[in-house]
Amino acid sequence: MKGALRLVAVDQAARSLGLEQGITLADARTRVPMLEAVEHDEAADRAWIERLADGCIRYTPLVALDPPDGLILDVTGCAHLFDGEAGLAADIEARMAALKMTVRLAFADTPRAAHGLARYRAFVARDEATAIRKLPVAALELDPEATQGLLRAGLKTIGELARRPMAGIAARFGAHTVTALRELLGEASRPIEPRIPAVPVLAERRFAEPVARTEYAIAVLGELAAEAGWLLEQRHEGGRRFEACFFRSDGLVQPLMIETSQPTRNPELVIRLMNERIEGLSDPIDPGFGFDLIRLSVPLTEPLAVTQLRLEGGAAKEAQVTELIDRLSTRLGRSRVRRLVAQDTHIPEQMQLALPFAEAAPSAAAWTVSAPGEPPLRPLHLFDPPQPIEVMASVPDGPPHRFRWRRKFHEVRRFEGPERIASEWWKRKDGAVDHAGLTRDYYRVEDARGRRFWVFRHGLFDEKPNPKWYLHGLFA
Repeated sequence: MKGALRLVAVDQAARSLGLEQGITLADARTRVPMLEAVEHDEAADRAWIERLADGCIRYTPLVALDPPDGLILDVTGCAHLFDGEAGLAADIEARMAALKMTVRLAFADTPRAAHGLARYRAFVARDEATAIRKLPVAALELDPEATQGLLRAGLKTIGELARRPMAGIAARFGAHTVTALRELLGEASRPIEPRIPAVPVLAERRFAEPVARTEYAIAVLGELAAEAGWLLEQRHEGGRRFEACFFRSDGLVQPLMIETSQPTRNPELVIRLMNERIEGLSDPIDPGFGFDLIRLSVPLTEPLAVTQLRLEGGAAKEAQVTELIDRLSTRLGRSRVRRLVAQDTHIPEQMQLALPFAEAAPSAAAWTVSAPGEPPLRPLHLFDPPQPIEVMASVPDGPPHRFRWRRKFHEVRRFEGPERIASEWWKRKDGAVDHAGLTRDYYRVEDARGRRFWVFRHGLFDEKPNPKWYLHGLFA
């Protein structure tokens, strides 16, 4: 049925009443008249699974999403912190139960095997290898036609398929079937892609009893900043981005992130910026039932050598300006404080970019400077995009004598130009001339009232039959 509403997910209670994923909503209401159905919100589900992934960092830094409703954790070397895999599973189940969520857990040597056991196992096996071989062929997660072909051939379980020659399976069902089978059996590896990649510097503090005072948590964060600064000093680096995560005992995670315009390993500066970020939050940090883990990571680092102050204090003054910019960026937002960066191009509107100060490094491109005593070559204000004007000229390729802008006429008394700016022909595709790649003739004009404008004709007559005029900027 095209256009019919279908069930995307069902809970255990609905499954016990005979409802399954994929059936139509009308059929489901026929079976269960009192069915409570909620519209599927894919974005909200994605945000929630990502939030759970952030919370699972308390167990291991290697957490990957397993869409649409799963997570894969690489707990190698981490399970002993929870008295083994059984203790780790019990802790996860308890935290999920507090969030009123049910989970299915599975431990295996490979991510693909754990995925299959968690989603398709409906029995208890004595060991991992036996459990994998008893999984249905649906655990390979092939396309429906391939799965149906395996079932018609009498191959219902992974064990039955694994006993067949791999060459015959590839010839009949495709090489991708062999690849999926080998990954599930552990004969081929497919590493996970962690949601949060490994960071160069990491410091954390775990607590035997949850910390319920925000002030104490911030003080601990200061100690972690000092520890991270020491680690950065050993690496001769400084941090450009610092991320703090407060893990609550109920499973929620409250993140904080700051950026600096220059690499630093000064813990006082880091904590001062963190406090600025906290003060700018709409909702203050709520410890709830307490924090049981605080983690500070430095995902972005740069080389930082030891600096020596000049006798006149110039280096100290520059540090104060940088610190002020960092505080403004933290309080107002990273996109509110910007730096103009020169670009290596002759297209006027592309010669500079306003980028966030934290990510914009000074450019090696030189700024255009007028000769001493000469008027500026470019206006202080450019319109983006240029505003169209109606121009009267004596000859087609001549300068403007009169133009109308914003319903007002301007008589041109003086002009300078033209300054011809060709398009960047080397960026065109197949030598085609598009509207954005026409030649421009710029004029600096002055009207009868002494106001100065920067106008241009977009295109030559051999490029376009009727070129249009635009006002690009205003001189002071």
